[in-house]
Amino acid sequence: MRYYILITFVLLATFLKPCELFAQEYSISTQKDCLHQYAGHWVSTIHPNTDSIAPIPHLKMINTSNFNHHSLNVEVLQFKDDLYQPILQELIGYDILSQKIFASGHNAKGEFFTGKGGFISPSEWHMQDSDLKGNKTISVVFNFMSQTDVVVEGFNTDNKSIWKTRYIKQNPKDKNIGIQLVSVKEAIEIAPLKTLEQLSRMGFSYVETFVYDKGLFYGMSPAEFKQEVEKVGMKFIGSMTFYDKPSKDKWDEALNWWNKCIIDHKKAGVSYISTSNHQLKQVKTKAELLEYCDYYNKVGELCAENGINFVYHNHSDEFLEVEDVIIYDYYLQNTNPQWVFFQPDFYWMHIGGANPIFYFKKYPNRFISWHVKDFQELGRSGKIDFDTIFIFSKIAGLKHVIAEVEDYNYPPIYSINLAWEYLYYNSLKDE
Repeated sequence: MRYYILITFVLLATFLKPCELFAQEYSISTQKDCLHQYAGHWVSTIHPNTDSIAPIPHLKMINTSNFNHHSLNVEVLQFKDDLYQPILQELIGYDILSQKIFASGHNAKGEFFTGKGGFISPSEWHMQDSDLKGNKTISVVFNFMSQTDVVVEGFNTDNKSIWKTRYIKQNPKDKNIGIQLVSVKEAIEIAPLKTLEQLSRMGFSYVETFVYDKGLFYGMSPAEFKQEVEKVGMKFIGSMTFYDKPSKDKWDEALNWWNKCIIDHKKAGVSYISTSNHQLKQVKTKAELLEYCDYYNKVGELCAENGINFVYHNHSDEFLEVEDVIIYDYYLQNTNPQWVFFQPDFYWMHIGGANPIFYFKKYPNRFISWHVKDFQELGRSGKIDFDTIFIFSKIAGLKHVIAEVEDYNYPPIYSINLAWEYLYYNSLKDE
């Protein structure tokens, strides 16, 4: 029997229409891109009517992308006699001449087959199989429940159902890749619990939040949000927070806010809190820069007293000059290395004309959390050499890799899956 697994670009279709989550201009319009959603690691569920997975799933599938997403190597394994044994090998690809998805493979019995078909709608994919004598054998219909959940049904030549299976994506988490939740801003705000589940299935190990508001994370208390993240198999590692440097008469008010913020984050169990600054174009003197450094040192000290790291996140303005000194350099030189760490955003460093490797070498062990962001999906622009940057991760002091996407060619949930793949199979390939 031939087994299939596929994901779809219809996010959370079980409870929301796609247009309610993403703008209409985001789409997956080609057969090739649709096929690439099949890439990844998958397991079968206990029964087609549930997304629950047994401790030892009956089937596993590993689909590896080739030739710039034109084809996939597919291996299906079945648990039998206390181990997983291969039962199907297959090559599936998009044929540019026929504009069809074509498959060729064989099972453990040595029975070879070919298949041809394609996506007939955003939520339905059909394939027709034939043996090598040209006889039609089975047809397979994929009904996509969500980005990481698909029901697959096989039909004989009389169009009668002969098997039905449900599969859940379960990418590996051994390389500890995190996701900045602003990448799925609309989805996480509309359906936070379901979105967290999708992210975990894609292979993300932890999250970094973007919304801390009145003591809540996406409408949940610190303890509740931590619990929901851990329930789906991830960790709540970091949080971006924002409070502008206060005037002298507002200093105590600002520190009171930070004390409350830190207590909330300690309840949530985070490893670090990060912040950024959008006021730097207004800074004209080193004295003003020193005030910022004093502010960050104080917040960093408060965080350290509570077992949390404080991290500064850059945009492009940090690479402007003030009185012949680059702002970023001044920050690194005038903040306490024990209290203030840095979170390089490689997209904004590129915009600002800065080389992150230069800073890693000059200020080692200060860059514990990285925002790996490109002009669109990771690795697509060719403008940022992420793979070389990662060679210097040890000297930089890297602890947390955070994927971030804020400009898209596809629906955001598809784009962040591409980001995970790029980090896992390229930048972190030697990990």
